[in-house]
Amino acid sequence: MIEVRGISKIYHIGGSEIRAVDGIDLRIEAGEFLSIVGPSGSGKTTLLHILGLLDSPDSGSVFLDGREVTGLPPRELTVLRREKIGFVFQEFNLLPVLNALENVELPLRYLGVSAPQRRRRALQALEMVGLAARAANRPSQLSGGERQRVAIARALVTDPVLVLADEPTGELDTYNTCRVIELMRDLNRETARTFAIVTHDPMVADYTRRIISLRDGKMEKDGAGPEAALSCEDDGKVR
Repeated sequence: MIEVRGISKIYHIGGSEIRAVDGIDLRIEAGEFLSIVGPSGSGKTTLLHILGLLDSPDSGSVFLDGREVTGLPPRELTVLRREKIGFVFQEFNLLPVLNALENVELPLRYLGVSAPQRRRRALQALEMVGLAARAANRPSQLSGGERQRVAIARALVTDPVLVLADEPTGELDTYNTCRVIELMRDLNRETARTFAIVTHDPMVADYTRRIISLRDGKMEKDGAGPEAALSCEDDGKVR
């Protein structure tokens, strides 16, 4: 579904060469639910940005749905991102002046979808994450967990084949972390969308079916995850 071959990304800072990503080969199949882990500075976010076509490698190739997209013009990459990839970020990135429904609608505006269709699809996406009743609430009226669920709905509203999440639980407590990852895994199972999650949290990684470990820009390990069975209880405890 998405594949990178021999990709490297190098930054030059103060006369030093930083190999953020160093010769990585990786193939992610349709329907996977995986995590990308590693210490700070290991290249996790750089790799995610390359997978999401937000950044280009200095060397190597990127393939999406069997098509090489390395070196495509920025406009074509923008279209591919809007149509095929959804993003979830640590800090939610919701616009405070818009309500939940309007925030979820935003990607569809960029795609030129009509207002009635935008509203219908945004409501459907909010229903998928259990927040249809909160559609009229602004981010300031939502909890951290609810804001992240709105962000997930926004990522899903374009019907992407790939959802990339960069530390999606970094601002959440243990209970809401469990709820958000459980939601993402349920959506993966129900919709067969591919989810790749960058995380520093071992609990989140243990909830995935595949774990990619990075260190110093290189792939250190690629193996099966335990796909732990967690139950997020209403009393705020994780069992």
